[in-house]
Amino acid sequence: MSACDALVDNASQGVSVALRAVDCMANETAASTFARLFGGQGALLPALTILLTLYIVIFAIGLLTGRSSISLSSLTPRMLTLGLVLTFATSWAAYQSVVWNLATGAPDELAGVLLGAKGSATQVFGDRIDLVMGAIADAASQGQQGAGQSQAAEGAAQQAVAAQASTFSPRNLLWLSDMILLLGTVGVLLTARIALAVLLAIGPAFIVLALFNGTRGLFVGWVRGLVMMALVPLFVVVGGAITLQLTLPLIARLTPAQGIDGRVALGLFLIASVHAALMSLAMKVATMPALIAQNAPQSAYANTNAGHASSRMAAIAAIPVMMESGASEPASMPERRLVIQNSTNAAEPVRSTPNAGERTRGVGSAFRSPTSPSSEIMR
Repeated sequence: MSACDALVDNASQGVSVALRAVDCMANETAASTFARLFGGQGALLPALTILLTLYIVIFAIGLLTGRSSISLSSLTPRMLTLGLVLTFATSWAAYQSVVWNLATGAPDELAGVLLGAKGSATQVFGDRIDLVMGAIADAASQGQQGAGQSQAAEGAAQQAVAAQASTFSPRNLLWLSDMILLLGTVGVLLTARIALAVLLAIGPAFIVLALFNGTRGLFVGWVRGLVMMALVPLFVVVGGAITLQLTLPLIARLTPAQGIDGRVALGLFLIASVHAALMSLAMKVATMPALIAQNAPQSAYANTNAGHASSRMAAIAAIPVMMESGASEPASMPERRLVIQNSTNAAEPVRSTPNAGERTRGVGSAFRSPTSPSSEIMR
């Protein structure tokens, strides 16, 4: 029998209990997955051995061909990378102490510091939202019973049916507010926790891919997704604590015995809608680093293409242009001019080759007759 069975059985009792059940199941799933992948009888241990052998062989070939050197600057990064990969890929204690606790505990501790909460900020937030949702549900249920009794006493049965059928009655607005709070909080928190648990469970396989330059991009993508899912609870808890403070004055004004005030019900519905919008905004803000990282290589590629295009234009414009000479010099050679065109389409003559008449100036020493030995003696 698993230690999480009791929490799973009571997960429907509230948000806080559901979060504890998900955390317990995530920890057990990650531990069992790690043991199946890289444990004593892990399925990927032969693959890990092959990858380590290839890593050493590639480094040895680089030393033989002169592409790598045995120096402190070249060996230190390789040895650190190899040691960290072996540590986190083969030891569950190291992986749980560093990667797991950093991904799950650091955002919770930061949220606790921001809110001044003692203990787990996520669990405190879950307990508070359970109280708010319970108060709204009780007010809606008691309001329905009180309204039915008063209308029965007055003998207005048709009005009771009409009030019950109304979609935007105060009682229905309270139920809608309760449902929106539930979806906006539990939906976002549990989705982020489950996605984070899946990423942590398959994390050792991506850590091994950090050995080679060709597969290091997959490791970087895994780290980016891990950070994104770890930051979602931080934004949800900090933003949700503000909206819960706004609901407390309205909940205090709920008096089911005297009937539900329509303005109070409408205010709670508005706050619940704002809370749901805030949760969606928190998801968007958490995924912004991934979107920026995806767009950055595209812009760099576009700049590279623009640079190549301008270089091709300059090379085409640098083709020598033959200019015919005037009629006064029929025997002269055509003038050759080198023109370079930049990105602003401005043409500038860089060098002009002299014509045939000017080419013979200053080169008479090349056609001078050699000095005879007798003339040298006479000098």
